[in-house]
Amino acid sequence: MKQTISPSAIAARPDFDAIAAWIKPGAKILDLGCGDGSLLRYLRDTRGVFGYGVEIDDGNLLQCFRNGINVIQNDLEAGLSGFESDSFDYVILSQTLQAMRHTEGIIGEILRVGKEGIVSFPNFGYWKNRMQVITGHMPVSQALPYHWYDTPNIHLCTLGDFETLCCQCNARILERRVMNNNRPVHFLPNLMGMLAIYRFERQR
Repeated sequence: MKQTISPSAIAARPDFDAIAAWIKPGAKILDLGCGDGSLLRYLRDTRGVFGYGVEIDDGNLLQCFRNGINVIQNDLEAGLSGFESDSFDYVILSQTLQAMRHTEGIIGEILRVGKEGIVSFPNFGYWKNRMQVITGHMPVSQALPYHWYDTPNIHLCTLGDFETLCCQCNARILERRVMNNNRPVHFLPNLMGMLAIYRFERQR
């Protein structure tokens, strides 16, 4: 029986709809750090994509299989040498960038393997995060739910930081969407936005 994602699950991941809006129907997708395969399943159901997930966690791999998702077990930190250049229409890194040790390396691999890259991440510049730092504490929020001592996040960044990284990696930003819960943010996005989603390609 074909499973679908519940409305509550979509509400918990507002980047899903934003990412789906950028994906052409029938596209070939590579989802890096795909977790239980929810995003790929959502894109399959809503955009008719064909794709693969890359995941290292055994429990998530089992969930991917249950969700009918093609998944490859691999450590993203080791790169994407198993994939040929320009072999996917889109390579997605959804709320995983901040957990990567070799951030420049993975952006470079996204640009090599995919015609376009899509990345989403929690914005460390969000005003509530700044207030928690000012009061002497590392931020804990809906987008950053971990405490400093148990967090997998090692490279938190702001919108400005990510855009600088794109310049350094020879990536041209095509579109940006900044959100606070399920609402788009247009005014002072680096201050008012909780979550950022970018679409980019290699600089020609």
